[in-house]
Amino acid sequence: MSSELRDNKAEQRFEMTEQGMTSWADYRLAGDRLFIDHVESPVPLRGTGASGRLMAALAADARARGLKIVPICGFAAAWLRRSHEFRGLLA
Repeated sequence: MSSELRDNKAEQRFEMTEQGMTSWADYRLAGDRLFIDHVESPVPLRGTGASGRLMAALAADARARGLKIVPICGFAAAWLRRSHEFRGLLA
């Protein structure tokens, strides 16, 4: 089961917990731009889609807040390019 997206403002990262382990995306916010610097899931969650679910949740949050996403992380960039629903958020 996956948890809800958490915005850990102190660490400047979005987090989601699945199976007791936390995936995260480090970010920086500058005006209406959300820079995604790094996305990572714990090794046991890799290949399960955990990072993709995290990206979908943070992209939905960004859209709701009227933000554009600047993916610095290669995974985030590739995920956004492949996403029919969220690719319009690319800055």
